Amino acid sequence: MKEIKVKDLMVHLKEYATVFQEATLCEAILALEEAQQEFDRSHYLHRAILVYDEKRKIVGKLSQLDVIRGLEPKYEQILDFKTLRRFGYSANQLDQMMKAYQLWQRPLENICRESAQRKVKEIMYVPSEQECVSEDATLDEAIHQLIMGAHQSLLVLRGEDVVGVLRLTDVFKEICNRVKACKI
Repeated sequence: MKEIKVKDLMVHLKEYATVFQEATLCEAILALEEAQQEFDRSHYLHRAILVYDEKRKIVGKLSQLDVIRGLEPKYEQILDFKTLRRFGYSANQLDQMMKAYQLWQRPLENICRESAQRKVKEIMYVPSEQECVSEDATLDEAIHQLIMGAHQSLLVLRGEDVVGVLRLTDVFKEICNRVKACKI
């Protein structure tokens, strides 16, 4: 059987939702909706938005969680939130944190209205080197990277340029197809 490369499964950049880092949160959401409407329906819909700079280089990413977190700017007050979010918290700890930082104290409608004009660059996530993979890497290598980093996707590189996204959902679909083909 032919060895699968990352470029065989990735979603090409031209098919992915992208937005300029100076765009508003509302514009980013609209870009995601548009990309989902144009995307091949035999695949899972996009769950993130890639962010580019003035040189059209990908510099960040907005996941669904980033968009929702961006509605409540007080999360930025929590020390090293991006690292802490991978750890589990008890219900009591979560409750204490909400009270201490006064999170989600206003009606959601007000929060959404106020946040719609926030700039994407204020809430985007900057992927680390561990969240990038070469388009010529094997699927096995990419799977290992996804597992070890607990990533939902990897940015696919050709040299230093992002050319696509390898999504966990597409990897999972490929694995399921392979398992079914084995007929154990």
